[in-house]
Amino acid sequence: MAEHAVFVAVESEGPQRWTVKADTLPAGPGHTVENAVNDAAQAAIARLVQSREIELDAYAGPVYFMMHGLRSEDRARELAAAFHAALYGDLQPLTRAVPATA
Repeated sequence: MAEHAVFVAVESEGPQRWTVKADTLPAGPGHTVENAVNDAAQAAIARLVQSREIELDAYAGPVYFMMHGLRSEDRARELAAAFHAALYGDLQPLTRAVPATA
């Protein structure tokens, strides 16, 4: 919280199970997340649940995001970086990491 930054973490849940967490609260009251960013993050999480890449107990914001059950550390890190960028207004990494289905 002293850094006033969005908190993002990748945690191991055991063999081949990873969790991604992102929390905007530590960034302080001056950090705002646009509605379009929240909408995109929530839609990405819904797609990840639908594809069974993450578990149903995912939490999709608007302040805190959590995704359980990822099967690889690399994928967890990719999603963590994508959500971090999105929560600072850059949706491109999230769009690449979790593309919309046609």
